[in-house]
Amino acid sequence: MSFVSPLFLWYFVPLVLAAVLVTPRGWRNAVVAVASLVFYVAGAGEGILLLLGLMALNFGAAFLLERDRLAPIDRRAVLVGTVGVDLSCLAVFKYAGFASAQANAIAGWFGGGVEVVQIAQVIGISFFTFHHISYVVDVYRGERTALRDPVAFIAYIAMFPQLVAGPIVRYREIADQLPQRRLHRLDDLAAGFPRFALGLTKKVVVADSLGPLVSAAFDTTSQNMTFAIAWLGAIAYTMQLYFDFSGYSDMAIGLGRMLGFRLPENFARPYSSVTVTEFWRRWHMSLSRWFRDYVYIPLGGNRHGIGKTYRNLFIVFVLTGFWHGANWTYLVWGLFHGALLIVERGFEIGKAPAAPWARIARRAATLLLVVFGWVLFRAADLGQALVMMGHMLIPDVQGLGDVVGVALTHQRGLILLLALCIVLMPARPTGPFLESSRSRFAFGLRTAVIVLGLPYAAILLASGTFSPFLYYQF
Repeated sequence: MSFVSPLFLWYFVPLVLAAVLVTPRGWRNAVVAVASLVFYVAGAGEGILLLLGLMALNFGAAFLLERDRLAPIDRRAVLVGTVGVDLSCLAVFKYAGFASAQANAIAGWFGGGVEVVQIAQVIGISFFTFHHISYVVDVYRGERTALRDPVAFIAYIAMFPQLVAGPIVRYREIADQLPQRRLHRLDDLAAGFPRFALGLTKKVVVADSLGPLVSAAFDTTSQNMTFAIAWLGAIAYTMQLYFDFSGYSDMAIGLGRMLGFRLPENFARPYSSVTVTEFWRRWHMSLSRWFRDYVYIPLGGNRHGIGKTYRNLFIVFVLTGFWHGANWTYLVWGLFHGALLIVERGFEIGKAPAAPWARIARRAATLLLVVFGWVLFRAADLGQALVMMGHMLIPDVQGLGDVVGVALTHQRGLILLLALCIVLMPARPTGPFLESSRSRFAFGLRTAVIVLGLPYAAILLASGTFSPFLYYQF
């Protein structure tokens, strides 16, 4: 069930919100838990069996991981075993097919062969695996106690706003919200709905409109690829991905608030970053925080010399790349960003204060590097990526061609231009228009989205003009 399907918008969400509002205080988590399992079954089918099995394992293991329950060595063994099962399931259901295909290709070099495993990917497995690991690790570290109420645990792990595409909610961030200490308040609905409306508009009006243009550019054959097509496709995808994924995050955060939960932010104007390091503090922030807390810091972070710091960054970005999907393009994309971070750290780029013109230049350079890297992220394989990236580096006088030229309609061109204007705005807009305050601007933006953008998005949805979120595949 997609956030942008009529079934979800017109029936599922109103029924869930009504149930939360009319049920007694102690029933909120039960409503959220049941609704979330129904939501997952509607979209993932048999994947619910794996989700329920892993929830049972991690819920039970957490009791043994609390301090003073077992000897330290036994607690560590329980933690390693539980996380091992979580990661093994992720490896089998997400990467077994890819790994067997690579083994078959290698065996073919020597005249042999390996059976390629065909396993249907479980929707959202990357996200709920990370939630489970966060839960048991936070309990093991003593940062939070294990939940005694299985309903509250299901509400956390399976909460439908963030179940299939994030944001990744660390247990420590939501543990204090799970006890139902107060009645659901109408001001939660008032605060959450504008955020949900903003995300829906970003997804349907901007991201979905750019989708056909992106597909036309990336599907162009190597013989017909040009400098103009490559750059147009890369820039259009840069906008599509941001408005699609940040739109999903806005909808998830808005839905969570309407249900009485405050989910963590996932984006902070990432394309305004002046270094790639800053970009990763602003893009998919919940994933960056997860890798920082559960991989980078446990490996030693930057505490043991420059060599080990580079090693740790390399490991994190290899994992970041492969976390996104079982394809060499994701691994190379992760290595690309990891290399950029190592270069920035080695030359201390961005640490010293810079003049305004230097910040503008750094922002432009950072954005160009990010756009270049997104080609790897979107390409079907490394061959397609290299063709596009090669044409991006070699200017020519050829145009867009017939297919891309037809895809670049006046409407899509205008939407792409508006999207670029939005992301290229100053990181901290000030001036007479805002009266030195962003609050009035934010209020005006929310009002404009609700009054203008939301009705238009509803019309597009009613006509069937929508597509799945890009991050559903991860």
